[in-house]
Amino acid sequence: MKCILGKKLEMTQTWTEKGRVVPITVIEAGPCTVAQIKTKERDGYGAVQFGFGTKKHLTKPMKGHLKELPALRALREFRGDPGELRRGDTLDVSVFSPGDIVKVTGISKGKGFQGVVKRHGFHGHPSTHGHKDQERMPGAIGAGGVQHVRKGQRMAGRMGGERVTVRNLKIVAIDKEKNRLLVKGAVPGARNSLVMIYQ
Repeated sequence: MKCILGKKLEMTQTWTEKGRVVPITVIEAGPCTVAQIKTKERDGYGAVQFGFGTKKHLTKPMKGHLKELPALRALREFRGDPGELRRGDTLDVSVFSPGDIVKVTGISKGKGFQGVVKRHGFHGHPSTHGHKDQERMPGAIGAGGVQHVRKGQRMAGRMGGERVTVRNLKIVAIDKEKNRLLVKGAVPGARNSLVMIYQ
């Protein structure tokens, strides 16, 4: 089971032998502790719950859940066959190797309340021919005979802050001493945000 939790640190770049720039995201991945093993017989599906980071204070329910384990900050679940993993085991970046193709899931940057041009890519209106102050407006939001706005109509609203998965990212290099993964391309989220790396 190739999966781990991590923290997005920064973006940088490297160069190929032919001189092409390769954008890279640096992720501090692990060490992660196995907090719970879910089985098909007991829970209805197989999964592994990992914990990442440390927390100073825990609630009583969380203390009971993490009994005899470190005070883990973030818990995330990966579905699949646990294999030989047991509660209390530790995983680090060595589960991956350079060249692996992975998926990365995180919470995208929040952009606040945005209009339809930024949020949905609307083209807006012409800047002349009677469109004095309507250049970035959405235009009509319904038909005349329907007499209501259809469900799912794209409008202005809160943008970002959503769960996003980026697929087919290549692991360029691994730093086992610093627990860091160097992934080609962009990863969702702001700096120091939690990400899930898995195959």
